[in-house]
Amino acid sequence: QAHTRDPAQATRVGVAVVDTFVWQGLASVAIPSFTINRLCAASLALLGALTRWPLPLRRWATTALGLAAIPLIITPIDRSVDFLMDSSLRKLYGVPGEPPAPH
Repeated sequence: QAHTRDPAQATRVGVAVVDTFVWQGLASVAIPSFTINRLCAASLALLGALTRWPLPLRRWATTALGLAAIPLIITPIDRSVDFLMDSSLRKLYGVPGEPPAPH
């Protein structure tokens, strides 16, 4: 109700909510999970081809590799999502937090 008196403020809040939701969905959920999944799948296959380790050991090594990769992938993913959103979605509504331009 606080924003019903100022429609421009309500629009800015809505834009900020959508921007945050999309950014978090991409940078914190979708891209990291896909990246780690593919890294683990590739490492499991590579360990299977290059070692004679038993499957449980290969799986544990793959899990450790996936967890160890997290600190290395955070910054590149965050920067990539910022660039992606600046180049696409954020162009629709201008400066983050500002209302969309009238058509």
